[in-house]
Amino acid sequence: MESGMDIFNVLGIPALVAVIIGATLGLMLGIADKFLKVELDKRVETIQSMLPGSNCGACGHPGCGGLADAVVEGKGKLKDCPPLKADQEKLIREYLANAEGPNGERLDMSKV
Repeated sequence: MESGMDIFNVLGIPALVAVIIGATLGLMLGIADKFLKVELDKRVETIQSMLPGSNCGACGHPGCGGLADAVVEGKGKLKDCPPLKADQEKLIREYLANAEGPNGERLDMSKV
């Protein structure tokens, strides 16, 4: 009988402790996910899909995604993109004039 308890003490208790720790950490991560969620601005992805997609960096940003992000943040201008055609720029400007960000705010079109 004593050897059965030795096996439980050697294998069972550490396994039980590992399961409890894993469950606790999993629960903590689940709670953190709810409270620390970062809401992404969908306008960035939409603008990036409307840009030429050459990812040349001629605008001074790391590719079209960088320019899209900068435009939404008010730190970049569409005219900085040499491959962007006038009709594409017009479509992006029309989209941005009506699109709301995650907090319901709209862009100041004089900065785009």
